[in-house]
Amino acid sequence: MTIRTTVYAQVKAVADQQRKALPPLMDNLYMLESGLDSLCIAILIANLDDELNLNPFDADDVETPATFGDLVRVYENAAAHAAA
Repeated sequence: MTIRTTVYAQVKAVADQQRKALPPLMDNLYMLESGLDSLCIAILIANLDDELNLNPFDADDVETPATFGDLVRVYENAAAHAAA
């Protein structure tokens, strides 16, 4: 499973668990417009950290992801740095 598909699956799972309706998950979808509230985002990040065994937000140079595509890239970049 790729990081993108893992992030996608986790967003859908959290939305389902929290009974939130999601618009189509496109790279340019702002997370604030995704239908997920702050609790959902916190659960999502915790789930992603556990599933991917990555914590990209420990790095000093990581910006808060604004869009779904940004969120995917944060984890992809963390995975690339961990592999190096």
